[in-house]
Amino acid sequence: MRSYYLSTALAGAAMAFVTLPAAAQGISDNIVKIGILNDQSGVYADFGGKNSYEAARMAVEDFGGTVLDVPVQVVTADHQNKADIASNIARQWYDTQQVDTVMELTTSSVGLAVQALSKDAKKITINTGAATTELTGEQCSPYGFHWVYDTHMLAVGTGGALVEAGGESWYFLTADYAFGYSLEENTANFVKEKGGTVLGAVRHPLATNDFSSFLLQAQSSGAQVIGLANAGADTQNAIKQAAEFGITQGGQKLAALLFTLAEVHGLGLDAAQGLNLTETFYWDRTDETRAFAKRFQERTGAMPNMVHAGTYSAVTSYLKAVEAAGTDDSDAVAAKLRELPVHDVFAPNGRVQANGRMVTDAYLMRVKSPSESTAPYDYYEIVATIPGDQAFLPAEQSGCPLVE
Repeated sequence: MRSYYLSTALAGAAMAFVTLPAAAQGISDNIVKIGILNDQSGVYADFGGKNSYEAARMAVEDFGGTVLDVPVQVVTADHQNKADIASNIARQWYDTQQVDTVMELTTSSVGLAVQALSKDAKKITINTGAATTELTGEQCSPYGFHWVYDTHMLAVGTGGALVEAGGESWYFLTADYAFGYSLEENTANFVKEKGGTVLGAVRHPLATNDFSSFLLQAQSSGAQVIGLANAGADTQNAIKQAAEFGITQGGQKLAALLFTLAEVHGLGLDAAQGLNLTETFYWDRTDETRAFAKRFQERTGAMPNMVHAGTYSAVTSYLKAVEAAGTDDSDAVAAKLRELPVHDVFAPNGRVQANGRMVTDAYLMRVKSPSESTAPYDYYEIVATIPGDQAFLPAEQSGCPLVE
């Protein structure tokens, strides 16, 4: 097994702390530890990766570096998109490093595995990188939370836009694991509800380099829309190779069902122009988001996508919950996470449902052409705002057994 990247950062003044009366404040171990566990070297490295770690550190620093008078520490590791590696890291963090919560968790199979392990350990997870609705559905947890986006939101946003634009027949090119299945199912159901049809689907392994056979099957289906139920470098490669086959020139449309600013930047506007996509954050939306993005870019060299901004929000919300609870006890903190509103640069008016799903507005975007873009990272036109109650499933419809 490859060794995984592991680093730690003590935030702000916490670099040199003295022993504080933690027990009196309800904090165990004289420190609060937050783990950022994600893909830092593979297909989703730009999607979240080390920039999510920087977003977490930024949140801790902005909070003041401490909570209830004890320092906050951020640790990180690369799970290599493998559920067994992710579970082993999380277990080690809990058993030997006194980590209080694990966040980000890009890759749905990883997110589900670590959430299940954390439920048994009574540790809080906040998924900001995984997509499957199962995290707050049948496999929900009293300690599990889902920030940023999910496959239902993507289906409503990008899928809905293309159906309304006349894309009534669909064929899916799907990543062969939990995320891809969930995204295909949610989008297909939405297409059918709107009167469209699904002509078929083909599944590809994660981190595929050659999409030719899959794209040819999609092309030969005659579907008006080819739904790319994948993400990260897989989506970039599929779009590039679709152009080589002349698929869009032949009249078929590509639906990049999970595509973010980071992937648009990697692909370039020449190839990405005209794509519809949905995110819950865009750096150039308000004065507040622009100020946040400028600080983030100074640290990372890149503008934040929704996963990076959402990780900042998740860390901030966790620390607010610890502060409000007066302890880092998971039951008390989980209760506060469900009780407190989410009001930050990512989610101005967010709220957490009983199943752990954080609800916030989503934005349908159109990728600009090179001639329309006037500055670096000026990539999107916001086509529509999708209210959170429309973008995300109500808790009572999620299938979560925690919801009465």
